[in-house]
Amino acid sequence: MNTEHLTLHQIRTIGMEALLRELGPAGMIRFIQQYETGSGDYTDERRKGLPKRSVKEIGAEIIAERQQKAK
Repeated sequence: MNTEHLTLHQIRTIGMEALLRELGPAGMIRFIQQYETGSGDYTDERRKGLPKRSVKEIGAEIIAERQQKAK
């Protein structure tokens, strides 16, 4: 295949299709994760974005939801 006249988007699309075909969905994701590591501080962002609740509060919510579903 001559790729000289393809756009970067076209090359990326063809590459993703080849990865998916050869590695399957899980393999493709694992391959991409090696090169696209992201940025920022995940732990700090997660801490800021989640409500502050204790383990007991979370457990009580789970129990309450299960009891509601059982009715």
